[in-house]
Amino acid sequence: MSSWIRWHGPAMARLWGFCWLVVGFWRAALACPTSCKCSASRIWCSDPSPGIVAFPRLEPNSVDPENITEIFIANQKRLEIINEDDVEAYVGLRNLTIVDSGLKFVAHKAFLKNSNLQHINFTRNKLTSLSRKHFRHLDLSELILVGNPFTCSCDIMWIKTLQEAKSSPDTQDLYCLNESSKNIPLANLQIPNCGLPSANLAAPNLTVEEGKSITLSCSVAGDPVPNMYWDVGNLVSKHMNETSHTQGSLRITNISSDDSGKQISCVAENLVGEDQDSVNLTVHFAPTITFLESPTSDHHWCIPFTVKGNPKPALQWFYNGAILNESKYICTKIHVTNHTEYHGCLQLDNPTHMNNGDYTLIAKNEYGKDEKQISAHFMGWPGIDDGANPNYPDVIYEDYGTAANDIGDTTNRSNEIPSTDVTDKTGREHLSVYAVVVIASVVGFCLLVMLFLLKLARHSKFGMKDLFLVFPLFPLLVPVKISKPEMNREEWW
Repeated sequence: MSSWIRWHGPAMARLWGFCWLVVGFWRAALACPTSCKCSASRIWCSDPSPGIVAFPRLEPNSVDPENITEIFIANQKRLEIINEDDVEAYVGLRNLTIVDSGLKFVAHKAFLKNSNLQHINFTRNKLTSLSRKHFRHLDLSELILVGNPFTCSCDIMWIKTLQEAKSSPDTQDLYCLNESSKNIPLANLQIPNCGLPSANLAAPNLTVEEGKSITLSCSVAGDPVPNMYWDVGNLVSKHMNETSHTQGSLRITNISSDDSGKQISCVAENLVGEDQDSVNLTVHFAPTITFLESPTSDHHWCIPFTVKGNPKPALQWFYNGAILNESKYICTKIHVTNHTEYHGCLQLDNPTHMNNGDYTLIAKNEYGKDEKQISAHFMGWPGIDDGANPNYPDVIYEDYGTAANDIGDTTNRSNEIPSTDVTDKTGREHLSVYAVVVIASVVGFCLLVMLFLLKLARHSKFGMKDLFLVFPLFPLLVPVKISKPEMNREEWW
């Protein structure tokens, strides 16, 4: 019984885990091609016997091919071809090495879906020709082709051009076989009528108003005669192109403001390489306030906004319908500029209940304007719950001069609309009221003391001299004479 418990406890769990691990390795081994070894991220095939005759593919339901980042193949003399669909499943592939093998042909679209490829090594194979179309969409940091019996032709001139364009001193020692089967250094290869193409884009002024249309023209030249195409990237506006031999045109209609700053290229491509001519599109359009939110508190209070417009729009803030004067305590800040889009905020330093109210932003340029409004509540009024929103007194709106401001320092000012720089004036009015109240209180208190002393002098059994001893300030308050002590009390007053 104890033995049964022992084998059905943690020991049994460990045993089952080990069994599943073995089964996993066994399944991976079954999925891996003969003469190859596989892991979760790597395939390597270096055993020449029996060797492989086709590019290694994993079996269905095996290790996910998307996780394979490296494939290493060596000493596979019967491997001659890489077909278009051989590598497409390995979308995460970064390093591909095929060395000391019999590779003779690579399909033009073999690496079409392997955009992550960075290193390719085809050293000592049987390649006689290799097109640049295999690699034109890849951002390769290394392409090693040493030890291949290339045939001297225009088809491999792109390799020479690529080597010449590299700034690295460790260029490869490449050769090709001429018609006499003589090895010629690729660096010395000269092929008649085999050179880089050229592209020339004839563009009008590419500053255009939103909604308008424009046509671009391009011509290409080269030998061999190049193909021409347009690279418009992620252009939003509707466009169509026409191409005839070495001439082409591109028409863009109903141009969108989202395309401002986009690059448009005319590309010429032949066997040797490619050339392109590019222009940037500038679109003018009326401002749009795409974002305006209630204030948030960080180091300062901020009313965040986003404005789009080209040319750069002027910004003007209004507070409860009156132009807002900006100062070092309340001002517009632009934090991020993205070509024609501006992200910023109206920054307020320690705002009080006097700053509660409606804030309106107006953005304007020569093509139009836009405005949006939000309500801001920074703190409650004294003696009123913080959630209350009392009516704002008309006394706080006064007419002040203003200063010009644009994005970064916003806008045009006018004396026809009253401003809201009123906090100092209101404070001075409150201080005056407090001063009057204090003075009146002091005067009233003094009058009461004087009346009390007079009454005490009339009814006290002490003489006036005694009162002066008790109240030494009494003579200052009451105009009395002490030189005639025989005078009656009525004569003191």
